[in-house]
Amino acid sequence: MSSKIALFQRKEIRRTIHNDEWWFVITDIIVALTDSVDPSQYLKRLRQRDTAFAETFKGGVQFVPPLGLPFETAGGRQLLQCWNTEGIFRLIQSIPSPKAEPFKRWLARVGYERIQEIENPEIASKRVRAIYKAKGYSDDWIEKRMRSIAIRDELTDEWKKRGVREQREYAILTAEISKATFGMTPADYASFKGLKRENLRDHMTDLELIFSMLGEASTTEIARNRDAQGIEENKTAAQDGGSVAGEARRDLERKSGRRVSTRENYLGITQSAAKKRREKIT
Repeated sequence: MSSKIALFQRKEIRRTIHNDEWWFVITDIIVALTDSVDPSQYLKRLRQRDTAFAETFKGGVQFVPPLGLPFETAGGRQLLQCWNTEGIFRLIQSIPSPKAEPFKRWLARVGYERIQEIENPEIASKRVRAIYKAKGYSDDWIEKRMRSIAIRDELTDEWKKRGVREQREYAILTAEISKATFGMTPADYASFKGLKRENLRDHMTDLELIFSMLGEASTTEIARNRDAQGIEENKTAAQDGGSVAGEARRDLERKSGRRVSTRENYLGITQSAAKKRREKIT
């Protein structure tokens, strides 16, 4: 993880690369915009007076990692709450400050790529594809991964509409889909593959991705058709959606004689195959 300090009008803004994009320390942004001597209290009061912002912050753990991101501080290594560029824009909207517009222009310089992506999602898609390509993934795998991201987004959007708003509840429902699809929760699956902090789906084979997509797409369809509301009804839909994929997986395994779930990851398999091809050539 790469951490750096950027300056806005002589104020230090700590930032770090996480999930291939810049994340900024929230309290540093508040100090830069308000000159507050107690940015944590300012943030607390902001959440109390701006209910829309509080809801974004609460469910937004899509923006703020629950335990924060690690930074070296005077008191040693600490986890600090951060937001990516999209989240920082939401924060700026809630803070009355004459520095807001200059800060947006500053942010446009230090986080230019992400701002472009917010305005034009197609740029984000191209950037993600380029990152996977640079890591050695094939075009076919990248297409499946991009489709899996779209299916996941559609599912989480559906959950939001149906009263499932907390990240913890997302994790519960996702675990139900995974258990019904593969017989393992995402945490179990990551352990099965020997992963630690890596993204599980980035280490899935073609078939693993396909069955993940089937489980989540089926869950979306079932939740819509049943008009599932709240965590319990959506939990049942998740179990049933995952079972659709689970049954299909078991049927394939019976007929092919091979397990879908593997301890290997797609990138490792393709790199190994490429190495063998090079050895044959030499």
